[in-house]
Amino acid sequence: MASIFELPDDLLAALIESFPCRDAQIRALATLLYPRAAPCRNLIIHGTEATGKSAVTSRLLEALSSPTATSDDAPLLNYAIVKSVECVTARHLYERVVGQVADALQWEGRGTIGRCETVAALTVELTKMLKYDQPRERDSRFVLVFDGIDRQREAPPTLLPALARLSEIIPNLTTIFILTAPSPSLLRVSSAPQLYFPPYTKPEYITILSRPPYVPQSLPNTTPQETADLWARFAAAVHDALAKPASRSLPGLARACAALWPRFTAPVAAGTHRAREFTKLLVAARAYFQDEAVLEPGITLARGPVSTVAKAGEKDTRSNNGGSSSSSSSSSKDLAVLLPPTARLLLIAAYLASHNAPRHDQTIFSTWHSGRKRRGGGGIAHHITKKAKHRKIARKLLGPSAFVLERMVAIYAATRREWVNDDNDAGDNQPTVDGDVGMAIATLASLRLLIRVGGAGGAGDTMDRGGKWRVGVGWEVIRGVGRSMGVEVEEWLVE
Repeated sequence: MASIFELPDDLLAALIESFPCRDAQIRALATLLYPRAAPCRNLIIHGTEATGKSAVTSRLLEALSSPTATSDDAPLLNYAIVKSVECVTARHLYERVVGQVADALQWEGRGTIGRCETVAALTVELTKMLKYDQPRERDSRFVLVFDGIDRQREAPPTLLPALARLSEIIPNLTTIFILTAPSPSLLRVSSAPQLYFPPYTKPEYITILSRPPYVPQSLPNTTPQETADLWARFAAAVHDALAKPASRSLPGLARACAALWPRFTAPVAAGTHRAREFTKLLVAARAYFQDEAVLEPGITLARGPVSTVAKAGEKDTRSNNGGSSSSSSSSSKDLAVLLPPTARLLLIAAYLASHNAPRHDQTIFSTWHSGRKRRGGGGIAHHITKKAKHRKIARKLLGPSAFVLERMVAIYAATRREWVNDDNDAGDNQPTVDGDVGMAIATLASLRLLIRVGGAGGAGDTMDRGGKWRVGVGWEVIRGVGRSMGVEVEEWLVE
């Protein structure tokens, strides 16, 4: 029994060759668009970024609308692709649709098109242009593609359902919506087919990267086949090493491979290793797989000081060394510049919570005990220090102790008026913990300046009042942060 479908297999074969690992999507899309197959009214194409949705749709429509795809008596297919991200408003989108449909049809009345501000006006204009009277034209179809319609700016809530009704009013019209993640009631019409473009798997990545234009030129003293084999194994290693940041999309993985390939094959070019010695090459280049500066030098430079500060603080804490160094002073200066005031105050409060015993909090930080607002507050701390002469090692030279988050926030609230220039405020008003505190704590935790301890791998709610934390920076760093705000942290430490 012959098939009722008549797909141009030659064109599809060429398209599948151009887009490997997308043959199922190409055939399904061709079946739902080609006039002599099973054309539909509305079609939703969805998938994550860089999965080939727009590229495959554009190339397929171009192939199906070419003269080689039809004969004299075969049905015709025409199309227009509208990129929604290029349209500022909904009215801009409507007028862009009318203009591109008129250009695709080479409509004679393009000069008479007026303003198009609503979907009703859009329907009227499209009905004029897509009115088929001839028998051959009745078998033709027009495909209207809205690429990235879910990112349309200033879109009314009824935009997509209204656009989906165009195919019910205008005969032989197919509307395609390309987006990322459709909702169940996206078009509010029944039986709208959906075509999913899944993310590429590791074997599919290797297959695509092993084809032009990704395959690099042959290495010196190496055959093309040896270079191709080494490239395939190298691409798999890059995917495994950089799975989260690089292989999220095909362009990202391709850029990472292009950046690492010259460094990876440098021993082969120098003649110290052969192309078949993949393990030795991987060991020699392992530093490049761990260095983010190779892949994103601009981003790494922008966030480099923060990472340096966090690492310097952790190193200072682990070494239990109170001596000063040029790197730590530079790190404290960078940290004082990069962190906002609330985050700096919380970091100092965290250091005090880690190095002062909880029994001294009420004496040091409570205005009820001092009877007045303290500027510097060093007298109370030094008074307690004199009673603890038996301590042989200064507390600031010891490792940080764990503290409860609620205690750190209490120290921050108690000392905020002492450290911030707020002379215009009434002295008897208690400081409040605003919404910036949560953001500042999350920032410090992400930079490893505050480290959560206990639990399953330190996981849990960041704002859990009973969660235990410890400070992630040492004395030199915290002293520089304090002095940037006019605070001598040493005066608040109980030795």
